[in-house]
Amino acid sequence: MNLAPYAMHAENSRGRRYPEPAHPYRSDYARDRDRIIHSRAFRRLEAKTQVFTTRYSDHFRNRLTHTLEVAQIARTVAGALGLNAELAEALALAHDAGHPPFGHAGERQLDELMRAHGGSFDHNLHALRIVEQFEQRYLAFPGLNLTFEVREGIVKHSSDYPAADYPQLAEYALDQRPPLEAQIIDWVDEIAYNTADLDDAREARLLSQETLLQEVPLFREASAAVDAAYPGGLPKLKFNEALKRVLDLLVTDLIEATRRRVAESGAASVDEIRRAPQRLAGFSAELAARNAALKSFLSRHIYQHPAITDDRDRSVRCLRELFAYYLQTPGAMPPFHAALAEKEPRHVVVCDYIAGMTDQYLLRRHREIFGAARRAVN
Repeated sequence: MNLAPYAMHAENSRGRRYPEPAHPYRSDYARDRDRIIHSRAFRRLEAKTQVFTTRYSDHFRNRLTHTLEVAQIARTVAGALGLNAELAEALALAHDAGHPPFGHAGERQLDELMRAHGGSFDHNLHALRIVEQFEQRYLAFPGLNLTFEVREGIVKHSSDYPAADYPQLAEYALDQRPPLEAQIIDWVDEIAYNTADLDDAREARLLSQETLLQEVPLFREASAAVDAAYPGGLPKLKFNEALKRVLDLLVTDLIEATRRRVAESGAASVDEIRRAPQRLAGFSAELAARNAALKSFLSRHIYQHPAITDDRDRSVRCLRELFAYYLQTPGAMPPFHAALAEKEPRHVVVCDYIAGMTDQYLLRRHREIFGAARRAVN
């Protein structure tokens, strides 16, 4: 593997919490990637909503298909920058493993519920707990026993946590930047969901292309170029081509702007990337502003659309009611979680149990519990 000097080489990994012999033909990061793919948390992503529910179509992205798109873009960006594509892919595949049901709305609700008990909920930190504690697949060690760099990237790929506020994360050197393989993940995640959400919004017939062309110069310019090249093309295919060009432009800018910042920093090793005063991965200033216009458009016209918010609000209400029910009802959770609740704070165990649910399982449990309660009252 021909890597840049500032790339993370698997042989230079800080290793696993529980040492294991090297595999004869897979690197440590390739093994981490495979362990993530075979985890239950990864499989559950298939039944967790990205933005759109199946109420409108079976063709929308879910958390799993979104994750695969992020992994594909991450490998492309990592390869172009001379980074370790296997590490980048492992991080991309794990980046949403800690998401609870109903996406960011579910995360905000769980965080609010936990704060009432003096705690909090963060999907990145929950993902770390999943790979270290909840996934039990091996005889030799608890969790997935991932390498330090993958665990570090799960924690640090999108957020800089203040070291003073998170003493439990001291081993991850929160005062330092993560390797570039981790730094690119938040950006490729954004590229994936910004473009995919436009595609799904059109599929759901919630997208006004006229408004999109008026408010998003990035798409307007791509669409004009497609119109000039394919004047007689089918509208749906022309939309697809314009969206592809937007994605390509964003990926290309991320690669070129990151490469330029690394060169300007003079960083020639992973340690120098870690010691840089700021993260080096990201868009150029121009593309960052144009991408911000796209994000703003999605927020105003798609994420706040009544068809989305009505579904979301109903689902989050179910989550909130289930949390209160499990908190107040001894014996309601499965035996494993019930036993944990005897040793650990009950609100933490309830949060972990609900966070691990798929959307449909949570809604089914809500119907079973509260439907039965209503029948008993009647």
